[in-house]
Amino acid sequence: MRILLVLAHPLEESFAASVAETVRQKLIANGHTVDLLDLYREGFDPRLTVSERSRYFEPAYDPAEAEPFISRLKQADGLVLVFPQWWFNFPAILKGFFDRVFAPGVAFENDPDGGRIQPRLGNIHLFWAFTTTGSPWWVVNLYMGNPVKRLLKRGIAAFCAKGLDFKLTNLYDMDRVSADKRKAHIARVEKLVDRI
Repeated sequence: MRILLVLAHPLEESFAASVAETVRQKLIANGHTVDLLDLYREGFDPRLTVSERSRYFEPAYDPAEAEPFISRLKQADGLVLVFPQWWFNFPAILKGFFDRVFAPGVAFENDPDGGRIQPRLGNIHLFWAFTTTGSPWWVVNLYMGNPVKRLLKRGIAAFCAKGLDFKLTNLYDMDRVSADKRKAHIARVEKLVDRI
């Protein structure tokens, strides 16, 4: 399987970068092809341009401004995201990745009559995310209703592809976890990636 592995963290020495490297190595060891897209290191511009937005509902939307990243998404069989949750949401650079790369004619098709959008990412069969959050489990799930999982699963994955293998794995209370808990999380990530 060809996996597009997207890392969204500004610090090269971050725990997210360690998770992404663990995922990359495990996927390669298991015979998969990995395309690592480190959004910060590759200088991805998350800002949807004026021309992109003004053409968004045109019948033949031209996604040329984000083409290098769109090609990589179109070549993948699976998408694995690694990112921290900030303010119970995606880092801005990852939100911009969805805004610019999951474009009309690429990830979905607009209904000309204003109805529900039609999924277009038929090549993507696996959509996994490995995240961290500074909040404890109960705040994320009970108080906030796990907004990142809802956005990814219901608001992005379900609208862009059908029959996906979806999984979100989170390390909670990241700011207070011990080195042992971080190691245990990395071991958990390795076991999960073995299922791909």
